[in-house]
Formats: sequence, C-alpha cells, structure tokens
Amino acid sequence: MRLAGIILVLVLVIAGAAGWLLLRTGGPMSFAGGAPVDLSQYRGPDPTGVPPALAKADLVRRGEYLARAGDCAACHTAPDGKAFAGGYAFRLPFGTIYSPNITPDTETGIGEWSDADFLRAMHDGIGKNGAYLYPAFPYPYYTLLTDNDVLAIKTYLFSLTPVHHQPPSDDLKFPYNQRYLLRFWNILFNPDRRFQPNSNRPPQWNRGAYLTEALGHCDDCHTPTNLAMAPDQSRKFGGSVIDEWKAYDISADRERGIGGWSDQQLGGYLADGHAPERSSAGGPMSSAVGNSLRFLTADDIQAMTAYVKSVPASAESDNPAAVPWPASPPKPPLTLVAGGSPGAGQRVFEGACASCHGFDGKGTIWQHADLVGDRSVSDPAATNVILAVLQGVNLSTAQGQVFMPAFGKAYSDAEIAAVANFVTDRFGGVSSNVTAADVGKLRQAE
Repeated sequence: MRLAGIILVLVLVIAGAAGWLLLRTGGPMSFAGGAPVDLSQYRGPDPTGVPPALAKADLVRRGEYLARAGDCAACHTAPDGKAFAGGYAFRLPFGTIYSPNITPDTETGIGEWSDADFLRAMHDGIGKNGAYLYPAFPYPYYTLLTDNDVLAIKTYLFSLTPVHHQPPSDDLKFPYNQRYLLRFWNILFNPDRRFQPNSNRPPQWNRGAYLTEALGHCDDCHTPTNLAMAPDQSRKFGGSVIDEWKAYDISADRERGIGGWSDQQLGGYLADGHAPERSSAGGPMSSAVGNSLRFLTADDIQAMTAYVKSVPASAESDNPAAVPWPASPPKPPLTLVAGGSPGAGQRVFEGACASCHGFDGKGTIWQHADLVGDRSVSDPAATNVILAVLQGVNLSTAQGQVFMPAFGKAYSDAEIAAVANFVTDRFGGVSSNVTAADVGKLRQAE
C-alpha cells in the first residue's frame, strides 16, 4: 500500500510537471529577451506611475489617470448602469461572471477595504473575504503594478460618490464555480511579481510595456488562450475573439497583423479609434478607446505604439482573428442606381448606410466611417461588420462622439447578410459568403 501511494504521488507530480510545461508559455514580456531588473536597480527614468505632466498632481488626480489607463470603468460599469457600480456580464462557455461594485459604498462596494485588502486583490486575485477572484478581472497583469500605483487607484475610487448596488451573483457550471481551484491556476499563471524594466530596451519601450501590460492588459483580448483559459504567450497578440467580436492580430506580421502600419496609423488608432485605410474601432475596442486610451498623453500613446510594434509576428492561418489583408484593391466608387435593379445588399446600403459612409465608402461625417480597406471590411467572414450593423457603434473620441445606430431590429438576417457581402466585396476587396444563418448565430449571441 505504501509503495502504491508513492507511485501515485510520483504520477501526480509527473502529470503536474507535464501540465506546467504544456500550458506555461512565459510572461507577457518574455518575447523581448534582454535583462529585466528590479525597478530599484533600473538606471533609466522610472517607467511606472503617471507621466511627467502629472507628477506633481494630487493623489486623486494621479489615481484617476492610472484607473483610466487600466480601463477600470469598461468592466465595472454595466450597460445603462452607474459608473463603477458593477454588474457587467462576462458570458463565458461555462457560465456568466458579473463584475463587482468598486465604488466606496460600505455595503455593496469596497468602502470597507483596507490598503492591504486592495493590494491583495490587485496583485494576488484574492478579495477581502478571502475568496479567489476569477481572472476575468485581469489581476495577472495588475500584479505588475507598483504598490504606489495600486494605492493611487484606490484613492481615486474612494473619492467617488458611493453607489449602493449589488450586482447579480455569478452563474457558473461545476467545477468552474469552485473558486479554490483558482489557487492552482494562480500558481501557473499569476507570477505575483512587480514590473521589471528591461535594461536592454530604451526608456520609451519600458514605459510602453508598463502601460500595455501592467495597466492596459492588451493580452486579454488580442492573445489566444490555452486550454486553461490563460493567454498563450507563444502566440502573443496573434488575435482572439471577445464577446463575439474579432480582436485582430496586432503582432508585427505584415500580412495578418500591423507590421505594415506606420507609427502614425497605430498611434492614431489607439488615441482616436481610427487609422486611415486600416481600421476603425468598434465593439470592445471602442470601449477601450472611449474609457481609457483617449485620456492618455501623446507621449504615452507613442510609448505604447513603440512597444506594440516590437512584438514579433505570431500570425497563424487557422486563427479566425488573424485575417490577411486583401490582395486585390476595392472596386471603383459606387453610383446610385437609377431605374436599375440593384441587389439586396446594395439596396440596404443605399437606404441605410450611404448617408454616413458615402457611395465611395470614404465617409461623409466622420473619418471613422471610412470603409475602404478597413480591417473588418477586408475580413471574408465579415464578423465585425455584422456585429456593427446589429449592435451599432458608440465611440467617444477627443474630437467628439462617433455614433452608428443599431440596425438589428430594422433588418432581417437575410438583409444584413446581403449588405455585409456587398460591403466586403465593394470596399474591402474580398468576397464573403455570409448567410442569414451566420447572422442569426451572432444575433443570438448578443
């Protein structure tokens, strides 16, 4: 019996080691190599904290900047709900998780949390009551934040007006509702280590790394996950799917990623949600721009641009979010049909789309309405085009509000499929074959 027990322990150890080797793919900055050092040993300018323009601001102001850079509002504000009061639903294959209230309400929020409680949640993923938090809350990235930055964020949140609101309880299937299992997940995927600058990289890169990884957690949407639902860093920024929207490849791959984008295009997209003839933000990315990125300084946007563009190509042809740019250019500008018999897609476009997007696809009101060569329009699956038509787009920019109404109730699945096929063919330079059934599946998933 004793021998059998020893053999069982050995088997479990071997299985655990094999699982670790299979699933563990390194940290978010492992691709860079070089020599990461403790922040106290770094000889360059401090890449953490707020930009120099806010260095002398009070703690609330500094915390506000960091909370915006961390995109806290996007996940902790439900549609039509009060800011930071929680209740945003994360619908996953194994159930639904609801974000908590992080206003300083003492009963339903974090008003009774101490500094130690908040640090433990942000760094270790453990709440005040000792329960493990699900990594829908991106603590595996926030763990990189310095204590000072975490406590600045807490100071800002505690300056807000308390909102008494209890979000719904999580609804997860067994065994995913067993929170203690996250202890083992954390061993594999939460390093519980503060940010380490790379001494072989320039200061701008290190600032960009802190903004992109520790605060912005871009991996969450743009990096495919492994079997344990953790980012697979061997495919970093290779593209993924979030809330049915495609978060496209943003690695340096020139065919499927952003390797062909200029610094101005990428910086403009981050700051304003639009890169001419490349992409316009919609879905979760419009939320990231509106709640977070548009508030960052120009220097911080440039730092993020430098960092993101340093991530090596990781595109895979079987990844639906790694879409090649079209080989053929878009067709000549469309002219209004007079007395002819346009197809169903063109009829819908002329009736609902042309007034904002233009018959040439170049946009008539906002530059964000430019369709020509747009990444979503150049995707043969037309997933993001369909979702934009169904759900609309609402994007806050420094220049004002960009708005596209939702047409899901105005048009049938067949009509939306037809206009998606028309748009990709006319303005994207690709041919798609979207069906009414494809639209129906996305409509059901809303």
